[in-house]
Amino acid sequence: MKTFLTPLCLLLLIPAAGISQVTYHSDVAPIIHNACMECHRSGEIGPMPFTNYEEVSAYGPFIEYVTSIGYMPPWTPDADYSHFVGERVLSATEIETISAWVDADMPEGDPADNPGVPDFPEGSQVGEPDLVFSMPQPYAHEGDMTDQYQVFVIPTDFEDDVTVRALEVRPGNGAIAHHAILGLDIEGIAETLDAQDPEPGYESFGDFGFNAYQSFFGGWVPGTQTTVYPEGIGRVIPADSDLLIQMHYGPNPVEETDQTEVNVFLTDGPIDREVTTGIMGPWALGEPFFIPPNQVKTFHGTYDIPVDLSLLSIVPHCHLIGVSWEVFATGPGGQDTIPLISIPAWDFNWQGFFTFPYMTKVPAGYTIHGIASYDNTVSNPFNPNDPPQMIEYGDNTGDEMFFVFFDYVPYEEGDEDISLDTPLLSSVEPMEREKPQIQLQPNPASDRIQLLVDPQFVGGQWAMFDLGGRSVLSGTIQSSNDRILVDALSEGVYLFKGPHGTDRLVIQR
Repeated sequence: MKTFLTPLCLLLLIPAAGISQVTYHSDVAPIIHNACMECHRSGEIGPMPFTNYEEVSAYGPFIEYVTSIGYMPPWTPDADYSHFVGERVLSATEIETISAWVDADMPEGDPADNPGVPDFPEGSQVGEPDLVFSMPQPYAHEGDMTDQYQVFVIPTDFEDDVTVRALEVRPGNGAIAHHAILGLDIEGIAETLDAQDPEPGYESFGDFGFNAYQSFFGGWVPGTQTTVYPEGIGRVIPADSDLLIQMHYGPNPVEETDQTEVNVFLTDGPIDREVTTGIMGPWALGEPFFIPPNQVKTFHGTYDIPVDLSLLSIVPHCHLIGVSWEVFATGPGGQDTIPLISIPAWDFNWQGFFTFPYMTKVPAGYTIHGIASYDNTVSNPFNPNDPPQMIEYGDNTGDEMFFVFFDYVPYEEGDEDISLDTPLLSSVEPMEREKPQIQLQPNPASDRIQLLVDPQFVGGQWAMFDLGGRSVLSGTIQSSNDRILVDALSEGVYLFKGPHGTDRLVIQR
């Protein structure tokens, strides 16, 4: 069902005397370049390219449909709960522009109006790597409809410790690659396990088969975006270590081969803080992890924070019968809440490593909560069993998981003002899109709001008014990632007025 156009949109989009109609080159191409071409181009995971008028117009009605229902571009986090780098969320105006263009029979317009295809780097989404590590040889996954976890060992041959600011996994075959996990071996154990397995690499379900050094060093899932660490922050690859790639190949009816690569981007100098990955798993639930047939079940895990931390990214993970996630942090006594990520409609096919716009402080004494719901009933169209069966923890696609991964470093004063949105490595010039200069999250809120602020407004004044015009709160913007307690406000709608203008804020409990 199409969204009805407002009178303003009608004036903007419908051809009239003296008003140009919507065309591909002037109106649609900028949207496609910015929101679609990252994946829909040669060598990327999109199944068809959208790099010119002919390619886009061939799928025009299909593009209109999937954008109108919010299925494309793929983005599962709730943008009203928290924000992340590289959000693929079309505005209402962009969706209506595509619809108006299709309704007008997809006119091409003047090629001179096209802003030009972005200069995407080849073989990468973030730039030219310093090094490329590849699986030693292709791996053939038999077409027997089974899951396979295979670990591949790549000698780094580094004579000294090396620091990296980004690791980008490049799957060789997206038809079978379900996810990849990176690890490091500093003892040569993986090389021995590899020699004992006649196939390329060696089989190991769920982990690397031994207690690998920094056993989670990064990874990839469909739809993920590579995190680029700020200056002075990175990961360390020790000298003479082996890089491990654990590939999960999903069920497939025909034999397929894969030869995945890892792009390595080195830091410009020594680092001050090393990135660590925290893991909240099924051991954090306080109850056995299983979902009986014909039941909807919710699990609540916790992870206590012993010292002040700065979060860089977060990754919730489950399988087919997962339906939703919410991850947040609370202070002692639950008096403060930091929203981290909400995925109200979990999609197994579109996961991600989600990077915060700014380094996000979680103080010592706080607790990170992960809440995931699972639907093991016939009403879940993604349920792998008909009729539903008992589902327990396991590595196979038909099993289930409960994990929250988050990258962090020890907190330092001023971290809240360090942006993670800077395209440090990319030569792609994104289309300028209008963004709110102060974002309120979450909205609706209950006990607190977080302000994501353009640095020019730090130090500016803000005030909050009820709908009767009475001032109820006021203050000064302290940082680019400021927080305001609103627990004293009654439920209702308030006007937040800052140096940028006015926003609506809803308080719900």
